[in-house]
Amino acid sequence: MKITKLFLLCFALGISVTSCDEDEKVEAEFVERDRQEVYDENIAEIEAFLESHTFNYAEFQNNPMYSDLTTTPPTVTPNDSYSIEFTELSDTSTDLAIIDFLDSATYPKLELHTVTQDDIEYKLYILKVREGLGESVHRLDKAAVLYKGTVPNGTVFDSAVTVNTSFNLTTAGDELGVIRGFREGLVRFKTSQGFTDNDSGETVYHNHGIGAVFIPSGLGYFSSELTNIPSYSPVFFRFSVITRSDTDYDSDGVPSHLEDLDGDGNGFNDDTDGDGLPNFVDNDDDGDGVITIYEDIDEDGDPTNDDTNGNGIPNYLDATVSLSNQSS
Repeated sequence: MKITKLFLLCFALGISVTSCDEDEKVEAEFVERDRQEVYDENIAEIEAFLESHTFNYAEFQNNPMYSDLTTTPPTVTPNDSYSIEFTELSDTSTDLAIIDFLDSATYPKLELHTVTQDDIEYKLYILKVREGLGESVHRLDKAAVLYKGTVPNGTVFDSAVTVNTSFNLTTAGDELGVIRGFREGLVRFKTSQGFTDNDSGETVYHNHGIGAVFIPSGLGYFSSELTNIPSYSPVFFRFSVITRSDTDYDSDGVPSHLEDLDGDGNGFNDDTDGDGLPNFVDNDDDGDGVITIYEDIDEDGDPTNDDTNGNGIPNYLDATVSLSNQSS
């Protein structure tokens, strides 16, 4: 899947191109373009696309936004099966452009978020047809998503049309996550509330988030040239967020999203013992010499509910308590 960073690992700086004549070899070092310059080009291209294209908003607006799962059988909206389709506006078209939905008071709406990376403030446009009614998605989760990735000219470079796997949203150690722009889009939606099988035996998910994200290359693949993705090209993803699941990057018994202690969505700035390792990749969170999973004193599989001295701080985050559930 090109949504992961796996492909980026194949394109390191310093790739050399060699040309030869009879007596000499000339070696040229690959030099990446200036990131701000590329971003300026990318955002102009993205905004031009948003101004010149529409999407099938009427198809969604002509139906109830969400299914009613309290009825038997559920009252299912056709929106559960629709996906976003982009169309270029003609000179005579009366359809709204995508940009016309910017800051709309109702759905569909186009939201603008700022993401800072490499000292550049990137604009990230996110189209929300509906937010979804299921669970919130954290940056440290896994997610199962139906999606289609394209470049601005409409060429498809990746897609998933069935829910048969989930992927990490964040890269940590050997665990690869998705490109940042895609992750920042997904976490602003919620998962489905459930599913049914239709008369054809196909699974239909209900009340999931449906949207799209328009990603500058600096939050995507940047200089990497992949199949159907030119170097420095923006990429667009249309998606339905189906499910989320816990990760446990450090195998300490605490789901990674719960190790984002300040709840700001950024697990990298939570480091209880100050050892330079964020809690979600640190198997001894408080640095007391007892690894977190052994500070699950009642051995119920949950270290977060063990607070031996009753001070409101779980043992695994309290360096003053060094009890272990392992026999001495």
